[in-house]
Amino acid sequence: MEKQPAGLNPEILDFLDEGIHIVNERGITVFYNKKMAEMESMEAETVLGVPLLESFPELSSESSTLLRVLSNGESIIKEEQSYFNKYGQKITTLNSTYPLNLSDNKIWALEIAQDITELKNLYLKLNQLQEKLYVRKTSGSQTTTYTLEDVRGTSPAIKRVLKTARQAAANDSPVLLIGATGTGKELFAQGIHAASPRCNSPFVAQNCAALPDSLLEGILFGTRRGGFTGAVDRKGLFQQASGGSLLLDEIDSLSAALQAKLLRVLQEGRVRPVGGREEIEVDLRIIATMTVSPLTAIKEGRLREDLFYRLAVILLKLPPLKERRQDILPLTEYFINEYNRVFNLEVQGISERLQQIFLGYSWPGNVRQLKHVIEGAMNLIETERIINPDKVDFHLLELPEATEEQNILSGSDRTDKKLDFPAEFFDRYPTEGNSTLPELLNSWEKNYIRAILARFDGNVSQAAGELGLSRQSLQYRIKKYGIDH
Repeated sequence: MEKQPAGLNPEILDFLDEGIHIVNERGITVFYNKKMAEMESMEAETVLGVPLLESFPELSSESSTLLRVLSNGESIIKEEQSYFNKYGQKITTLNSTYPLNLSDNKIWALEIAQDITELKNLYLKLNQLQEKLYVRKTSGSQTTTYTLEDVRGTSPAIKRVLKTARQAAANDSPVLLIGATGTGKELFAQGIHAASPRCNSPFVAQNCAALPDSLLEGILFGTRRGGFTGAVDRKGLFQQASGGSLLLDEIDSLSAALQAKLLRVLQEGRVRPVGGREEIEVDLRIIATMTVSPLTAIKEGRLREDLFYRLAVILLKLPPLKERRQDILPLTEYFINEYNRVFNLEVQGISERLQQIFLGYSWPGNVRQLKHVIEGAMNLIETERIINPDKVDFHLLELPEATEEQNILSGSDRTDKKLDFPAEFFDRYPTEGNSTLPELLNSWEKNYIRAILARFDGNVSQAAGELGLSRQSLQYRIKKYGIDH
């Protein structure tokens, strides 16, 4: 028996509730406390002085945390390890393993282990029940709802993406869709599938952020009976989508281990079910989505670089709504027509003031947010044919000082007084030629209010009367534009 490291008291370590296992530089066990022997159902005498891989033949130099630390000298913190002892009993432990640097320049490895075998079995049984419920809920053929013809807009930004999407649909290369929430990533994914030669085969979608890795792995790759407690033979989504397309939403939320398995599927066209030994050939197209920049995700360690290059054979960046402002009003009209049919209404459009608000708003929720705003407004419509700002839930728009703006723009606050802008006004207050319409309107309104205030020597009540506004409304605009008076 080799001499144990100085300061190591075997008797004290036998009272610990964690297992302690130490191997020397050759991988031979030199210390093995009582708790570790209980956890692994082994006699200390059969383990001490014996090479680790002889005591646990199911392990290897790659799967053993002790041997990996011996090899690279780097600590491993709380890593789960499942293995069989030489009697065929399966053990699952949570290990923290550290290198021991001895005075004679030798490196040993010390492992502190917690037995989580029963906890793991309970967890797997729970996952199995969740998976059964999930598969039952999503079973049956899945088809597409949208085509590329459902993409609305005439802006150059959306036209470019549509052109690339139609070209991509003609082949089987992987597609990576990048866009903020609400830009239409799933619509494009379904549209690409519907326009492809695979259109008559399944289209299957899975949000990778919706499920824990342990459950998602079985759902994606399938399971084999005996792979873990309660496991049965079940096809994964890769097999269910074979012949068609598989959409993996929020691909960067997959763990590094699952990303590695996905990369192998992309490279080899084969999957290995959880608990299985054989590989199954699959023929499908992968479409993936992300809401963040791939370069940012790679830098932050959320996306494997090699997986990105394999997925981004065709890369589509979907523009946010604020970069396709000329599509805002046509989209508004489209959603109004849609909800006219749903609610049996005859709304004809939105007011000019609401058009101005819509065109000047940044729409962080993009097209989806615009759709929800229109739906909310049309729920409040009674007999009106035009949607005014008072029908819009300004919490949805998240406008600064939304409550005050809502009150100011309500019908009770406005008058029918017409404001006459003299021609010389526009000469006196020129604007930049590349300004947007909302910027022009804001600039003209600010300067006109300033001119009227000057005419009445800063008297807000008199200026408000001239402008056809309430005093409150004018005060709001004075504050909004920072006008001195």
